[in-house]
Amino acid sequence: MTALTLAPVRVRPRRPLGVLVAGGFLGLVVLAAVLAPLLAPYAPDAIDLSASLAGTSPDHLLGTDSSGQDLLSRVLYGARTSLIAPLLLLAVAALLGVTLGVLAAWRGGWVDAFVSRLTDVMYAFPGLLFTVLIIAVFGTGMTTSVLALGLAYTPTVAKYTRSLALSECRKPYVDAYRVQGMGGARICAGYLVPNLGRSVAGYLVVLFGEALMSLATLSYLGFGAQPPSSDWGLMVQEGQAAVVQGALLPALVPGTAIAAVVVSFNVVGVWAADRLGGRN
Repeated sequence: MTALTLAPVRVRPRRPLGVLVAGGFLGLVVLAAVLAPLLAPYAPDAIDLSASLAGTSPDHLLGTDSSGQDLLSRVLYGARTSLIAPLLLLAVAALLGVTLGVLAAWRGGWVDAFVSRLTDVMYAFPGLLFTVLIIAVFGTGMTTSVLALGLAYTPTVAKYTRSLALSECRKPYVDAYRVQGMGGARICAGYLVPNLGRSVAGYLVVLFGEALMSLATLSYLGFGAQPPSSDWGLMVQEGQAAVVQGALLPALVPGTAIAAVVVSFNVVGVWAADRLGGRN
């Protein structure tokens, strides 16, 4: 009789409960941001001075701020800015950082040394200070903040990409394409960068929470989003004065939203980075 050999069955590891909870929460936040016009009971800029600093009630589920604006409506609309701006920030950092990192790893020599020294110089300045200096020159606003922070995050992405690209350049398929006469730009754009995509994407997910917090900090300091925006960082700054009057909700509601989203992205990001970075 011939013995039957069974192929090994690959069992997918189950997602940890914390990752499922964090991912579900982020899904709800994204859905709430998309459906904000349908879910918000009031316009985000609707002022009702008669309801100034009102507590939770059927009319205002999360209370109001000093201008009588509904906090629930402002948080829902503010989720759009607070989620889209970090995406744009990381897109700028990824475009510049991946380009510099792959260029340094591919060319080596003086190019690698120049890019490494350039990123070291940028690392010498604290990211927030570097951003404030750029804002001082070009003016305040969310667009300037996104571009400035994108430049501040570029060295981090460039160094990470370079470390990945150095090992990728040593793989046999790169030499095989070179022997076939394929140019370096085509190899990098068509094969090298796509092979790095999963690991870089996982790393960017980890950075998302930090980017959101950085933008909220700039808005809190008055350099980012400007009134009448419903950006969460700006809402915390506007609600700070109400704390002295004993009204905690105007600062607590957006502050809690920032903390919950940042923690959730960190939980999901670490798990995604392990999964995406560990695959060939």
